[in-house]
Amino acid sequence: MDKKIRVLIAKTSLDGHWRGVVTVAAAFRNAGMEVIYAGQATAEQILQTALQEDVDVVGLNIGGRFGHVEELIEMLKENGMGDLLVVAGGPLLDEDIPELKRLGVAEVFPSGSRTKDIVAFVQAHAPRR
Repeated sequence: MDKKIRVLIAKTSLDGHWRGVVTVAAAFRNAGMEVIYAGQATAEQILQTALQEDVDVVGLNIGGRFGHVEELIEMLKENGMGDLLVVAGGPLLDEDIPELKRLGVAEVFPSGSRTKDIVAFVQAHAPRR
């Protein structure tokens, strides 16, 4: 039997919008993935949770600035977790997407993205560890 994909979901912004995070987490669970929810967290907190929970995927809910994203991806690499799949979503502008990908985010799902597309991407690209 295949190991379940373990997904860590965290918010990097201070906005109060939770519906998208809850919807995506439920879609991952319904697809048979294990979901660990970190809530609002700093890059260091996300890294520590990723290490402790031995996750395959980090899903970030982002709004506004991307400093935490760049910091997190560097920290993951420094801690031997550079192979993790990092995806992001939230109230993003089209012009934000290339910058997030340049930082190392594998795929970006702006608000309104279909959960089945997010799930399919994660299933197809999550590392099998």
